[in-house]
Amino acid sequence: MKCLLVEDDQALARELSQALRDGDWLVEHAANGQDADFLVRTEAYDTLILDVGLPDGDGTRWLAAWREDGIDLPVLILTARERWADKAAGFTAGADDYVTKPFEPAEVLFRLRALVRRSHGHAHPVLKVGELSLDTHTQHVTLVGRPVGLTAQETRLLGYLMHAAPRVVSRTELSEHVYDRDHEPDSNVIDVQVSRLRRKLGSWRIATQRGQGYRLLAEEPGSE
Repeated sequence: MKCLLVEDDQALARELSQALRDGDWLVEHAANGQDADFLVRTEAYDTLILDVGLPDGDGTRWLAAWREDGIDLPVLILTARERWADKAAGFTAGADDYVTKPFEPAEVLFRLRALVRRSHGHAHPVLKVGELSLDTHTQHVTLVGRPVGLTAQETRLLGYLMHAAPRVVSRTELSEHVYDRDHEPDSNVIDVQVSRLRRKLGSWRIATQRGQGYRLLAEEPGSE
């Protein structure tokens, strides 16, 4: 999953970015609203962390403009403001959740995972597609109750397919959400990693929809 962190405090941004990467997130950083506005409108993200006190305007003003323009990715507001009126302003602007400083990075991670799950229609922290399970907190994958050893990149790829299931996911969407913008792969790299997942999980579990992309299956075709 890919997160845009909008925070002007460089030390805090470094700390939180590292915590997110340690939690297997892809992270991009913007230090002001203008840079964030450009990225939000030109790149794809699964969620956004937004500081309210930005140098070029209140974060809620930027958020309200994004919502007005139909940008609907989940947003977690991060701020030192604790008054209820400030929280109300954030939610009114379109925030999905709110964390006040100081905070534990682990709390932010838990909240982000919940936001992404809910945006895909999942309430439980363990995603299940047939006999395949992914714990979104630990990133542990099991098949028929047995652990499956995956690389970090394979886990990110599988996780995105599981969040999206049973929807077909295009190669372009996978490239935008699963890979770092500075190291976006060509379609052959994605095909190779999907092939590795098929060897570990069973070839039928990831179906190729010709000309469209990939879809994760809960049952083997013809098994009914």
